[in-house]
Amino acid sequence: MAIERLRVLRELADRGTVAAVAQALSMTPSAVSQQLKVLAREAGVPLLEPDGRRVRLTDAGRALVVRADEVLAAMDRAVAEMDSYRGSPRGQVRVALFPSGAALLLPGVLAELAGSGVDVVARDEDVPPSEVPRLLADYDVVLTHRDERSTPIGGPRVASRVLMREPIDVVVAPDHRLARNGAVVPAELADETWLSVRGGFPVDDVLRSIATVTGVQPRIAQRLNDFTVIEALVASHYGVALMPRYAVRHPDLVMLRLAGVRAARVYDLATRPHAEKRPAIATILAAFRAAAHRATNHDS
Repeated sequence: MAIERLRVLRELADRGTVAAVAQALSMTPSAVSQQLKVLAREAGVPLLEPDGRRVRLTDAGRALVVRADEVLAAMDRAVAEMDSYRGSPRGQVRVALFPSGAALLLPGVLAELAGSGVDVVARDEDVPPSEVPRLLADYDVVLTHRDERSTPIGGPRVASRVLMREPIDVVVAPDHRLARNGAVVPAELADETWLSVRGGFPVDDVLRSIATVTGVQPRIAQRLNDFTVIEALVASHYGVALMPRYAVRHPDLVMLRLAGVRAARVYDLATRPHAEKRPAIATILAAFRAAAHRATNHDS
């Protein structure tokens, strides 16, 4: 079975449609379909079956995708190993990061990589953890975040490793009635107006936990995923908010520790399985660990 045809099959598993594969690989849809037909003949079993006007992978097709990941990863490692004979790890690594995580860690990661020969191409992608497998179609490393009580992402085609834990605090305006308390319990927040993020993100998960403890559904005035906007609204007395501790930048806001609820988000680094065997990706992962250590070292 030809490696390039295995790559086409993997792209179909990642992207879902022949048209999307054709666009990603700069091929025509008919060429993609032809490559998949040839691969099925090489495999000796049907790899695709009709699904309405589209096609989907058969059980055999899904099994072959897992093996395709292994084959393609081995090829990547072979290329990287040849690179290593020419000196230090080198190459371009595509990294997706959620915005507040990028603001906290990316400067440190780039500083760690200075002079290493590893070139980072970073993009901001603010999606729930369930979208990570889709992102790995386009990125080598994905930095994502989740509520600390949730199950880590994973699966036969995703390798995930915990990077760090970040507490989530309540932020209020300086003249708020709770501003001098230092810490609050959920019952003290039952009557507040909230500024929150969209559903599916860690901050919203913690807010739902508060609702469970208090028995009161939170009154959410706005849902915004830009923490800068949330901070501005809190400072202007439009409500209170939950925010990750290291994301707070507004000088006038007061941070209150939340007692009685597990309130934190966990940063995960996701790759394809065995991707860390590529020297360039191993170097990137080490740079993230160093940046996370510096970011959290001051916080007890």
